[in-house]
Amino acid sequence: MVVATWAVRVCFAFVFVVNVQCALGFALTPEAYMGAYELAGVPGRVAAQGIGVAFLMWNCTYPLVIWKPQRHITLAGVVLAQQVVGLIGESAIRATLPAGHDLLASSIDLFIVFDAAGLLLMGISLAVFLFTRNLCSKRREIDS
Repeated sequence: MVVATWAVRVCFAFVFVVNVQCALGFALTPEAYMGAYELAGVPGRVAAQGIGVAFLMWNCTYPLVIWKPQRHITLAGVVLAQQVVGLIGESAIRATLPAGHDLLASSIDLFIVFDAAGLLLMGISLAVFLFTRNLCSKRREIDS
């Protein structure tokens, strides 16, 4: 059970750290990201900063799961649901992007790949955790 708990912590923490790093980049140095999203000027800077703030908001759910996954299973489910929403939304945006926006498309592709990998990583670790917890619970019932 200890190994499964730490696996959840490590997987969720990895995604959290990368997300927060990305969020801070967009929020604090928006100029570095504006070109990849075909944004320019003050509106582009503000849009990139807004994306960073949205990323930070999205990640407020992670710390409690990382701290005590056994106590915050429902919140872990919320994190996974957020990841699914992001992945579906990014994929829909990418699917409707017209030809001729290669840099923009590749930028969106990076988010899709990371979110899919993060979803798999966190989902598998949580599934193993829940399976292990249920197995340990059944063993306790048999031993009682």
